[in-house]
Amino acid sequence: MGWLILLVLVALSLVALRLAGVRGAMLQAAGAALLFGSAGYALQGRPELRGSPAAANPGRDYVSLAEARHAFFGNFTAEESWLRIAEALGGSGDSENAVGILNNAVTRHPGSLQLWIGLGNALVDHAHGLTPPAELAYRRAAEIAPDDPAVQFFYGLAQARSGDREGAVARWRAMLAKAPPGASWRPLVEQGVAALGKPAASPR
Repeated sequence: MGWLILLVLVALSLVALRLAGVRGAMLQAAGAALLFGSAGYALQGRPELRGSPAAANPGRDYVSLAEARHAFFGNFTAEESWLRIAEALGGSGDSENAVGILNNAVTRHPGSLQLWIGLGNALVDHAHGLTPPAELAYRRAAEIAPDDPAVQFFYGLAQARSGDREGAVARWRAMLAKAPPGASWRPLVEQGVAALGKPAASPR
């Protein structure tokens, strides 16, 4: 199943790039990223593993990782192919191979803010919560871009996905206090504060 997902995503990514009018050097760079991602999966992937359904978590009740990523970084970046493949694997329950893909990616591109954040997200999925390796990945992202709001947002999302709703909301409120009024990502953070700031529903 993992190999099928990989092939489908590679094909869809190439078609999407062509339809979006990406040509020349940009198309070559995107193609290279797809090839590197495929090579990483070929080296570290284990498609024979059975997947298991991803557990529900509060951090994803209102936003997907892809939607949040696009709000901060846009839709067409050099890292997009790696992240799409990893998120598809994680979404199908194959979090181990999702982590493997992004481990390979950050080894090749250690200065990429997006890939370190993506690795942190994948590690949180794999362990169903924040762990020292995930903390390290987010810390590396913060070292690359200390003032980038994406680091704070995705760390807050990891807190929420680990059950720390209050910590996530406090972090996001601090972000909003410093955010320019016209920041493109501001509505996403406001939506998160509104969604997770409400008391959790009591079990019946």
